[in-house]
Amino acid sequence: MLVFKLRYSTPSRPFKSFLRTFTMSAKEYTEAWLAGPQSTQFYTRTYLPPAPTPAKAVLVAVHGFAEHVGRYTHFHPLVAKKGVAVFAFDQRGFGLTALDTEGKKSRGSSWGKTCWAHQMEDLNWAVNHAKETFKDTPIFLLGHSMGGGEALGFATQEDKSPHKATVNSLSGVIATSPLITQTNPAPKLMKWIGGKASLLAPYTLIPAAVKAEELSHDKDFNDAYLKDPLIKQSGTLKGLSDMLSNSEALLRSSYRRWPKDLPLFIVHGTDDKVTSHRSSEAFHKTIDAVSKKLTLIEGGFHELQNEPDGVKERLVDEIIQFVEGHVSSKSKQVPSASTEPQISAPAATEEASTPEVPKANL
Repeated sequence: MLVFKLRYSTPSRPFKSFLRTFTMSAKEYTEAWLAGPQSTQFYTRTYLPPAPTPAKAVLVAVHGFAEHVGRYTHFHPLVAKKGVAVFAFDQRGFGLTALDTEGKKSRGSSWGKTCWAHQMEDLNWAVNHAKETFKDTPIFLLGHSMGGGEALGFATQEDKSPHKATVNSLSGVIATSPLITQTNPAPKLMKWIGGKASLLAPYTLIPAAVKAEELSHDKDFNDAYLKDPLIKQSGTLKGLSDMLSNSEALLRSSYRRWPKDLPLFIVHGTDDKVTSHRSSEAFHKTIDAVSKKLTLIEGGFHELQNEPDGVKERLVDEIIQFVEGHVSSKSKQVPSASTEPQISAPAATEEASTPEVPKANL
């Protein structure tokens, strides 16, 4: 088990073509509308390493609540440049998948209209699409925030799940600032009321504002978030209730189902005001995995991929190191050298101990 602490010292307009290749600073990506579960049309992007370099692995990238893949236009090319392809899609109920005005989105695919069960089906579809597109290439599931909670949830499904074979095919899971619990959870009563209301009016929209100044230390990125036409400060009762309850279940019970031979890498900022880095520490501690790694970015905010001063570049390097360390077959994996947390030299100001599992605030 490895734990590291590191000291932290404008979206594009929708494209009109069904499939088009773009060149951005010698980096390419393709966009496509692909049919997924429930006949939903998903807006997707694929980033490839610079030709003629073949992809050493593929990341299936799952974005966070209320956002979309266009917010990663600056980040995913950094990963692809290192030889790792990225397949990303606007999740059900978000981004162009929900808000496209050019007639490609599916009927009924309105803003926030999603649920945990459908999200698990969507991840299963996305991973299998990547497997079919990149034959015999290791596939890693990468999720951020809400997407990070989904990635952890996908890996901890019950054995009887129809998606278990897909889980077993993964070479690893990466979660950045995952939603396990909120840094400042909503009151227990409010969540109980919301859960009950979601049964009566599941797709009723309610406010779900995000404080942009808490996303990163980069004011330009934060301002762009508020001006982004593909972001709405709301969610559905069902979508929000499922997101919170299933994420909190990760620490309550789901962690017991983590596949022992599935490598995990979690990275979180210690000043994240949106999702709890303490819960990431607890999840990392409690799962029984042969290979697991936790990196804490001291002083980092929620969107590490948007942090200045070299943080996002360090995040890319950490992801690539993890991928390169697990591209071989699972049979060749060996346990970590130590079962105790290890703290890197820069983190002299904090205790190395891992907290006890926090109680789920349901």
